[in-house]
Amino acid sequence: MRTSIHKIIDNPIHFKQQLLVWSQSFREIVFLDSNDNEQIYSDFDLVLAVDAFTSLKTDYQNAFENLKQYQQTTADWLFGYLSYDLKNDVEPLSSNNFDGLHFPDLFFFQPRKLFLLKGNQLEIQYLNVCDDEVSIDFEAITAVQYSKSASEPIPIAQRISKENYIEKVNQMLQHIHRGDLYEANFCMEFFATNATINPLEKFLKLNDISKPPFAVFFKNNTQFLLSASPERYLKKERERLISQPIKGTAPRFLDSVKDERSKFALALDPKERSENIMITDLVRNDLSKTAQKGSVKVAELCGIYSFLQVHQMISTITSKLDSKFNILEAIRTTFPMGSMTGAPKIAAIKIIEKLEETKRGLYSGAVGYIKPNNDFDFNVVIRSILYNQEKQYVSFSVGSAITSLSDPEKEYQECLLKAKAMLDVLG
Repeated sequence: MRTSIHKIIDNPIHFKQQLLVWSQSFREIVFLDSNDNEQIYSDFDLVLAVDAFTSLKTDYQNAFENLKQYQQTTADWLFGYLSYDLKNDVEPLSSNNFDGLHFPDLFFFQPRKLFLLKGNQLEIQYLNVCDDEVSIDFEAITAVQYSKSASEPIPIAQRISKENYIEKVNQMLQHIHRGDLYEANFCMEFFATNATINPLEKFLKLNDISKPPFAVFFKNNTQFLLSASPERYLKKERERLISQPIKGTAPRFLDSVKDERSKFALALDPKERSENIMITDLVRNDLSKTAQKGSVKVAELCGIYSFLQVHQMISTITSKLDSKFNILEAIRTTFPMGSMTGAPKIAAIKIIEKLEETKRGLYSGAVGYIKPNNDFDFNVVIRSILYNQEKQYVSFSVGSAITSLSDPEKEYQECLLKAKAMLDVLG
């Protein structure tokens, strides 16, 4: 059981930073920030969950069944992640590429302490075992003062060279021209070894230059995710499921005329539209597996949204979950998300595994929460820095969708565009 306390916050933006700084002493942290983006499907502007009362950590084998049992047993708020490699639990697949990060395939925890902010309304929910700490903690949070510290840049290496990348995209195009698949999301890793970073400082910088709607600071002891994700994977509110895949990217410009031109060109680009429509169709098919008959709808097709770093093409697909399905079945039958795999999904995953050189792990997985009432919300882990403090390994990956219309050189440039924010933060 939880004790719930409500407070009015005078300066929500400042309070968000105070909360995040205060949270750093805990072993487990999930900090979710919408950065005041106008999201019609969002419940909160900010969520912070800290300090595991119980937790679940597992590899991919029976991962969804284990999470289902854990969720039913706790009947409480759960926060955590699903790594991309849970694909191996959904289908008879494998992941044998290099892994420098060594994160568990799945991790969720039941927080002792939870903060939910909407506008200037703050709800604090503490488990009854620690609810006597609310006043002391709130006093400590509002007293927090943070000053940025300068840090040394770290040298970032590229796992796949430009020449090798172009060669691999051409191999992908051969598969497409043979009819093995229509589209696949091909990714490459940037990394640093023997690296020491300040995760809080790097996240604050990344979040400040990107201000995405699905930002995450995640910590599990010595494992960190610093995410500036603009993409929602899947949300459930009552019986409705909402998926918002991103396919289509264009650069921002300081010159307003150039910027508007870039946005307009993205909206009309036949290659970008075709890849978005293909993935929209894939998501419709995935959602139909657990949907009430006739309930799958495309609420918006190829909408253009502008973020600080890039313009993006986003579609919104909804369905109504059939009551005979458990909520984890809705996640399992749509995972991994179509925007990070391709179409047909399984064929794309197999070819991706063969051509990529790094195990994706948490990259292109999902971070989020499940509520006690069985609603949930998860992002897509992109535009994100991953850090294993113990192994001193820093990693981020970027990718683009390869279709029959792809130009390998342009796909490479799109990857560099997506990498820019992470390179700025680390370098």
